[in-house]
Amino acid sequence: MRSSLAPGIRLITSFSRDSWYRGFTLFMTFLFYTSYHLSRKPISIVKSELHRNCSNVLRPPNFNVTNNETWCDWPPFDQDNYQKLFGALDNSFLVTYAIGMFISGIFGERLPLRYYLSTGMVLSGFFTALFGLGFYWKIHSIWFYVFAQMMNGLVQTTGWPAVVTCVGNWFGKGKRGLIMGIWNSHTSVGNILGSLIAGMFVSSAWGLSFIVPGIIIAVTGILCFFFLVEKPEDVDCSPPQHHAPAETTLTAPLSPCVFVQENPEQEPLLQDCCNTEEIFGSPSHGPVNGTVMPEPSGEEPEAISFMGALRIPGVVEFSLCLLFAKLVSYTFLYWLPLYIANVAHFEAKAAGDLSTLFDVGGILGGILAGVVSDYTGGRATTCYAMLIAAAPMLFLYNRVGQYGLGTTIGMLMLCGGLVNGPYALITTAVSADLGTHECLRGNSKALSTVTAIIDGTGSIGERRVILWGRVLCMSY
Repeated sequence: MRSSLAPGIRLITSFSRDSWYRGFTLFMTFLFYTSYHLSRKPISIVKSELHRNCSNVLRPPNFNVTNNETWCDWPPFDQDNYQKLFGALDNSFLVTYAIGMFISGIFGERLPLRYYLSTGMVLSGFFTALFGLGFYWKIHSIWFYVFAQMMNGLVQTTGWPAVVTCVGNWFGKGKRGLIMGIWNSHTSVGNILGSLIAGMFVSSAWGLSFIVPGIIIAVTGILCFFFLVEKPEDVDCSPPQHHAPAETTLTAPLSPCVFVQENPEQEPLLQDCCNTEEIFGSPSHGPVNGTVMPEPSGEEPEAISFMGALRIPGVVEFSLCLLFAKLVSYTFLYWLPLYIANVAHFEAKAAGDLSTLFDVGGILGGILAGVVSDYTGGRATTCYAMLIAAAPMLFLYNRVGQYGLGTTIGMLMLCGGLVNGPYALITTAVSADLGTHECLRGNSKALSTVTAIIDGTGSIGERRVILWGRVLCMSY
């Protein structure tokens, strides 16, 4: 007679083999992109240490001072043009990131994701640490730091299309908003950890604020090489059901690719789908007898072209929406600690710690956006409502944010939720929905390209962060 199983064992055996692999992939990709954002955050923390008001800093004994206000600054950021130099650092990263993102998706569709992602993470760790080594090598040339930022921005583009493609390969549309809303908290978790790690060293040896995150993302890249499973088929798991073919039909009087479906959860984001011949350039891929035919199972589907991805309904619209949402989000990412230090007069570490509350709100906002969009079926409506509410809250934070610690905490979390909620929804669930759109006939080779186009367009908005940052510096 068998003895009863322990509760923990019963819990473990209650999950199927597919569920364990899906959970493992979700956890690993969460870890990977957390390390990406963790390595981006140090620059915003270190800015307030590279240039500060040295007249309030205790001078070492027997230290000859030529300028009482800049003696503790790190050259070349001790000059009056330090704002432009900070802008050059941000610009170097954001320009190469925006350009590289459009290219990255194309490579992501054609290269093994495990090799592509792990190589990008190791290189990102190298260039992040290289910036910090400038502290120990006593390098005071702006071009060294610009080069490190440019190269880091380029290799960082390997991350987002690859991890979204991996998750899209394992999870169907189902509760994608909720799952990806929780999963997308890696962005905020990475920002929080990056702030805390950089803040530990910023006042003593700011070089370690870059070197330690660089080592972390490089080690995570090695884990990716050894443990990432790109597709369910690679380990004999069942692939997800992105759409319900039996319920997908074409209504004769309507345009060539208008779908009528029983399950509202399977409805496309925009009803009037473009012709599949326009996307793939071949009439053989079109609908047959009112049904959209999937790729033959024995053939490897062809990767979609850049222009073909742009023709998928909703790609252009959501890309432009993300452009503005990401502008605001990255303004807070790069300049919030400096803003808090200047307005509320906190030390660099305290300002960095307080800035993490914006990301805490972002975690809650991303989950809320996912739940609401799953329940209502309206991804676009959810983004619209949250962004409309975010606009007056940002003005309100500027007015009352410095009136007490409690007010600051509340406004940072509220603004973070309203701004990062739509940002998270568009870059995850919406990107995955569009990358597995009905027009693609089950071809998942578009997922990386679509994700790269949406995030790359949003990254163009990041460049405006430089202008916003200069306005903040000049105003306070």
